Amino acid sequence: MGIFNFFSKEKKETLDKGLEKTKENVFSKLSRIIVGKSKVDEDVLDQLEEILITSDVGVETTLKIITRIEKRVSSDKFLNQSELNNILRDEIASLLTENNSDIEHEFTVPEDKKPYVIMVVGVNGVGKTTTIGKLAHQFKKNGLSVYLGAADTFRAAAVEQLVIWGERVGVPVIKQKMGSDPASVAFDALSSAKANNADVVIIDTAGRLHNKVGLMNELTKIKSVMKKVVDDAPHEILLVLDGSTGQNAFEQARQFTAATEVNALAITKLDGTAKGGVVIGISDQFHTPVKYIGLGEGIDDLQVFRKKEFVDSLFGE
Repeated sequence: MGIFNFFSKEKKETLDKGLEKTKENVFSKLSRIIVGKSKVDEDVLDQLEEILITSDVGVETTLKIITRIEKRVSSDKFLNQSELNNILRDEIASLLTENNSDIEHEFTVPEDKKPYVIMVVGVNGVGKTTTIGKLAHQFKKNGLSVYLGAADTFRAAAVEQLVIWGERVGVPVIKQKMGSDPASVAFDALSSAKANNADVVIIDTAGRLHNKVGLMNELTKIKSVMKKVVDDAPHEILLVLDGSTGQNAFEQARQFTAATEVNALAITKLDGTAKGGVVIGISDQFHTPVKYIGLGEGIDDLQVFRKKEFVDSLFGE
């Protein structure tokens, strides 16, 4: 279902621009650490480790990359910055390959899942509702019919924001009054979508982490009620993380993956930060595919994550 979307020049430019701060402020430091060096020695590796950690790749993933590079340079002759760049590029691409499958079709859903149900989780302020709106826009552009469910009933602003996005994109939003049972909203949204033969349902949920047990119970109840309408729902539990928060994003990923069965990630706000390395670390440590990345405020600035293009933008073609 949907159409094939090649990686256009416009998308490449958006990705390059979005990752510019990370590339310039972090990976450009590579050139400085090998001045006067003829090989990768302990000093180069120590400085490389610092660069990766300060870009929020994460300590565990950084040590994994450094270990791999040590093995490479013990057998490969190192001569210049270009070769160090290529080695680092190869190892990062390898890590991403291990934890993410290539996505050939952008913003499509399996034909045998109708409606395809996406439950979106994440703390307030990470761009969760905005990501839902942009996702709905992209699905609709691909010819899919979309329903939104405003199950974050604890914040009036969340419901209002989702309604605004629904009007902007031109898709129906199922809502109830403030303080309603979130599971009831999800039930209504799936029922309406099923009755109208919709392709996709996206359910917004409350972004509270102050009580992990409460969060787990709430998400479990929503999932249980969904199954009364669509047997195998939700098909996707998408965790939205703010890339600019660095290590806080790691902690949120830990808490939400403990609370529910997250099987896809969206990392937002990469355009405003030099912490783009967080995509690499989170992908590696949680073994959960990064499916989407947010690269700006525009309605088309949500992209499907493609590891090759991501690495190309970090290191240059």
